[in-house]
Amino acid sequence: MSSPQKIRLFIKPYCPWCHRAMRWLDARGISYKTLDVIADTEAYDEMIRLSGQILAPVLDVDGKVLADFGPEELARFWDGLEKKEFHF
Repeated sequence: MSSPQKIRLFIKPYCPWCHRAMRWLDARGISYKTLDVIADTEAYDEMIRLSGQILAPVLDVDGKVLADFGPEELARFWDGLEKKEFHF
């Protein structure tokens, strides 16, 4: 996969799944921007608009969105991005 241009992770600071997602991305050297949806109402509204839900984490990779996930779903999503197949 060519390198993504924009990777954003919408999180809630107390969310264990959010912390697991950050550790997963960090362990693979993937750069991303974190948006705290508790502190930033605009980020919260955008997360809902993108994902259709209020649950975190939500990952946006160049417009491809994965919502309310754990590391297993994140691995499948990322593999799909690398294969340019978006079946999640």
